[in-house]
Amino acid sequence: MSFSTETPLLDTVSSPADLKRFSDAQLEQVADELRRETISAVSKTGGHLGAGLGVVELTVALHAIFDAPRDKIIWDVSHQCYPHKILTGRRDRMGTLRQENGLSGFTKRSESPYDPFGAAHSSTSISAALGFAVARDLGGNCDTGHGDAIAVIGDGAMSAGMAYEAMNNAGHLKKRLIVILNDNEMSIAPPVGALSSYLSQLYAGAPFQDLKEAAKGAVSFLPEPFREGAKRAKDLLKGMAVGGTLFEALGFSYLGPIDGHDLGQLLPVLRTVKDRAHGPILIHVVTKKGKGYGPAEEFADRGHARAKFDVITGEQKKAPSNAPSYTKVFADALLQEAADDPLVCAVTAAMPDGTGLDLFAERYPSRTFDVGIAEQHGVTFCAGLAAGGMKPFCAMYSTFLQRGYDQVVHDVAIQRLPVRFAIDRAGLVGADGATHAGTYDVAYLANLPGFVVMAAADEAELKHMVATAVAHNDGPIAFRYPRGEGRGVDMPERGEILPIGKGRMIREGSRVAILSFGTRLGEVLTACEALEAKGISPTVADARFAKPLDRDLILKLAADHEALITIEEGAIGGFGSHVAQLLADEEVFDHGLKFRSMVLPDIFIDQASPQAMYDVAGMNAEHIEKKVLDVLGVASIGKRA
Repeated sequence: MSFSTETPLLDTVSSPADLKRFSDAQLEQVADELRRETISAVSKTGGHLGAGLGVVELTVALHAIFDAPRDKIIWDVSHQCYPHKILTGRRDRMGTLRQENGLSGFTKRSESPYDPFGAAHSSTSISAALGFAVARDLGGNCDTGHGDAIAVIGDGAMSAGMAYEAMNNAGHLKKRLIVILNDNEMSIAPPVGALSSYLSQLYAGAPFQDLKEAAKGAVSFLPEPFREGAKRAKDLLKGMAVGGTLFEALGFSYLGPIDGHDLGQLLPVLRTVKDRAHGPILIHVVTKKGKGYGPAEEFADRGHARAKFDVITGEQKKAPSNAPSYTKVFADALLQEAADDPLVCAVTAAMPDGTGLDLFAERYPSRTFDVGIAEQHGVTFCAGLAAGGMKPFCAMYSTFLQRGYDQVVHDVAIQRLPVRFAIDRAGLVGADGATHAGTYDVAYLANLPGFVVMAAADEAELKHMVATAVAHNDGPIAFRYPRGEGRGVDMPERGEILPIGKGRMIREGSRVAILSFGTRLGEVLTACEALEAKGISPTVADARFAKPLDRDLILKLAADHEALITIEEGAIGGFGSHVAQLLADEEVFDHGLKFRSMVLPDIFIDQASPQAMYDVAGMNAEHIEKKVLDVLGVASIGKRA
């Protein structure tokens, strides 16, 4: 396989306006060059590959026909925005993608005027685009002016209720709004592709009011196999009755499906829409994720997220693992528990691979449920399962569980239903940056009555917490764990059921006690080694539980030491705040205890390596060491050492 790096036309593009001087044939060459440039860029940095490759032609067509940044092109989730970034003046910075002080892997308002709306979670684009459309019509002030509002949303993101809420509102308001449904999973048979080509010519030459009748006439003259294909494409999307019929019922004009990799179809349709659209319109575009790059097309996930890779072979350049990932430990532990308990089942929201539930689904398909990008539904579905006598594990990333918080409160906590929340990607996650940080779950769960909230300090503790969650039937229970590898500790053969609300002592010391919640424990122990060399021997305990707190352990640590420091991988208002409340209620502060709480700072931390992000947060071993020295008033020892 050869790979050309020559991009003569793309080299002349410094902004989208430069595309307008090209012929349609030249735009096809630009698309080819843009695809190669995207592959080359991601091979050096890693990142989301397949989604961007699937929208190369669409990206070129949108920027060639519309007038960004006056026209607002809003990419849903925006992990497909790399080609967009290359065309909008950021090509020379693609080597910094997802790195510290570099380009974001998503759209970001502060990065470019061509990114009118930031996104990294799904299903927000139509709501945002409608907001821009209404602001335009009401005379809102915008630095880049107001033109068309265009939302590009994937078929997966259309599984979230928020997308339909926005469409319902848009249909009611009847504002000019363009929604492009990027359908990259539905298999369109060749006859339907032929029909799409025919209809695209009609779209370019006929007024919108004539399109339905023209389409009906075209279908009536087609052979029976073509008619069936046309009917399926029109009435069925993703195997459900949510094609043009539903979109039209919501007040949208519906065009499609058209081939999203054929500029001969895309360009005339988009030109016609720009010239003639009134009110909300949905264009159904069929694409192939990973299009044009063989290795990506062959992967099951079509090259969704990639480490750095070899362009020729597609082989990823990953460092060898020294310990199992926390996600794999969770999955294996859940499998072990499910083998003994037929009531154990698992639910995720479009992240079976990321949460490890793909392994569970292989063994127990009837007990595994992927609800799509629908966290609200997923949480309440788990509540119903629990009310029906099952033992559901709701496996979601911390950042995505935020989307279902009302349901956590209203449907789970108030009813004291024993839903088990397996919260992956806790803490700072690296290249995805602030949008994916698992920062808030401790604070927003531990304030709910009757909730048990745990954090694993290592992979063995995670296995124990899975077993504990299975056995816990008195209300909801959650356990959190980070992305990446464990610490390499010895693993138990079977998880043990932990006593609820009880921590554990790790090492006995004097003067200062460090109470750790979560996987900062490894950094705490590293800091203690350095402190030992300075003649300071801290006591260390692993809290295990943020709720209920181990009252006896905390009060003993406070009574036996002159200072107590808590540390957690979460925002203010979490574990440390609960400890402080307990100490205040018990009047411990009245007797001179020095208390410090190490939490993530009150800022959104930009992308970098996790190590660098925790440096910004001030939560690595050297920061813990300094905190101990400062609280004891002996920081000068560190300077002399």
